[in-house]
Amino acid sequence: MNKTIEELAAILHLEQCSCVIANNGSISLCHERGVKDLLRLLKWNPSMLSGAMIADKVIGKGAAALMILGCVKEAYADVISVPALEMFKTASVHVTFAKCVPNIINRAGTGICPVEALCSDCQSAADCLPLIENFIKSINIPQSNASDPQATCSAIR
Repeated sequence: MNKTIEELAAILHLEQCSCVIANNGSISLCHERGVKDLLRLLKWNPSMLSGAMIADKVIGKGAAALMILGCVKEAYADVISVPALEMFKTASVHVTFAKCVPNIINRAGTGICPVEALCSDCQSAADCLPLIENFIKSINIPQSNASDPQATCSAIR
């Protein structure tokens, strides 16, 4: 049974995960912070994103770029940045959200999220990808998880 984006948002809150992905009748929960899960899926299991609906806690420009590159058709965010919203509009991805902010703030609350800052001057989703890949490499994801798309995402249906 297919879910609506509102139902995915409810699952996001109920399961307290970072994002929920629905595609081809299956639902997966992801638990990694930031863009790590989206990047893993884009690289190792792009069919999971293609045509998917995603409910995410926070979507900045980097996450939006990865979703666009993965051909996501619809997204929901508890919090979305203006740059992410603009990027989705240029790619014709349908987006709903609870709150729109000028920029995503870093976890310490001291400035702009590093991925949001990295992608700020990018004109396209494709421009963002190498910057995001280099950033993720620089924060040393353990190699055992770096290539495993299921490392922090699990199917529930």
